[in-house]
Amino acid sequence: MDENDLLNRIRKNPESFSELFKLYYRPIFGYILRRTGNFDDTADIAAETFLKAFQHVHKFKYSGISVKVWLYRIATNEVNLYFRHKQKQNSVFDRLNIKDMNIFNNYMEEDRNGIETELQKHNQFVAVLKELKTLPVKYQEVIALRYFEGKTNKEIAEILNLNEVTLKSLLSRGLEKLRMKCNQS
Repeated sequence: MDENDLLNRIRKNPESFSELFKLYYRPIFGYILRRTGNFDDTADIAAETFLKAFQHVHKFKYSGISVKVWLYRIATNEVNLYFRHKQKQNSVFDRLNIKDMNIFNNYMEEDRNGIETELQKHNQFVAVLKELKTLPVKYQEVIALRYFEGKTNKEIAEILNLNEVTLKSLLSRGLEKLRMKCNQS
């Protein structure tokens, strides 16, 4: 599918936005869920992400980034706004309860085959997440996009509007800090 053709169809007939929604809702929803750890908040943030995309799709022009990257940027901004609004910058996964953890695990098993082995080692996975949430948000973002979402460095740099050198530095420092924290516990 050519994204440019889809965008032109959406501009002519806004109902065609449903095609874009169907293509990217699950990966965007999964990304948000893994950032917030709360199913209900994720549903709200995902809805806001796609509402903003719908409202501004007529302004979107290819400037070196794809529609998918644009949607991840909107989602990242919405998640950051959520944390700022809740004054819980580092509270990823703090609010998980048993119901939310089950929803999270089910979603991950269905949608992220690459992380399936980590989910089977649930205790280790939860321990790493616990340590990850103690890192500054800038490290949480790059680690989540790289290892939970499977994004390339180029895609992450586009999503977060960073240059690749800065991104590599953030990833390296973030992973080192996470390793140190995991080894201490």
